[in-house]
Amino acid sequence: MSNVLLTFPGGKHKALTMSYDDGRAADRRLIGLFNEHGIKGTFHVNSGLAGQGDRIPLEEMADIFLDHEVSAHTVTHPTMARCSKEQIIEEIIGDRKRLESAVGYSVRGFSYPNGSFNRQIKEMLPFLGIEYARTVESHGDFRMPDDFMEWRPTCHHNGNLLELAETFKGLNKRQYLYLMYVWGHSYEFDRDNNWGLIESFCETIGGRDDIWYATNMEIADYVNGYRRLRFSASMDFVFNPSYSSIWLEVNGVILEARGGSQTKLVT
Repeated sequence: MSNVLLTFPGGKHKALTMSYDDGRAADRRLIGLFNEHGIKGTFHVNSGLAGQGDRIPLEEMADIFLDHEVSAHTVTHPTMARCSKEQIIEEIIGDRKRLESAVGYSVRGFSYPNGSFNRQIKEMLPFLGIEYARTVESHGDFRMPDDFMEWRPTCHHNGNLLELAETFKGLNKRQYLYLMYVWGHSYEFDRDNNWGLIESFCETIGGRDDIWYATNMEIADYVNGYRRLRFSASMDFVFNPSYSSIWLEVNGVILEARGGSQTKLVT
């Protein structure tokens, strides 16, 4: 029987994703840094607060967040564990509707405002069209998520970011998949006067051939695509019912399982 392992696109074993909340004006500068270094980000937005103060207006989001992901963060940023089911539904569905009208695609990701959630909220999310939800509880390593509805990041950008980046760059054991997931709020760089931190991070981690740079949703979609693969009982072929390719390591050899086709796993 073949030994078949999931890899990231192109056979890579490391991925980086960035996650920033609230849709504030400093996102513009942050996106400029990401674009300069080939880094992808997800931006979780409160549509009901858009355009207020220094928050980015809805009508500007399609251009500002181009090539990145706009994700839900509720309409008004309540502490959700204190809310009724009816309010939770309106906060999430209302946010999706406004954001989807602004950016022109289905908004399927989420981050918990104020980091507040419970089991009931997690169980509701799939019925509200949400496919992943990020928490604020960092774990400090590079593990893949076990539960996409309680997706814990590696670190906040103020949590040993550059040290973790150096460790991440040095990881080379191909029996593992490594994910570095950084979260925060872009306005914190103005508040803390530490734009140099994220500039140094982008310079050291960007543009590397061994890293897949992806949005939160791209990673969730890719892993879910792998879960939808249909392997033969003898593991000598696999059918990929999805549109996009999934990359596998088969007995040490990298293979592409193309969308909508069957791929041999033995030679």
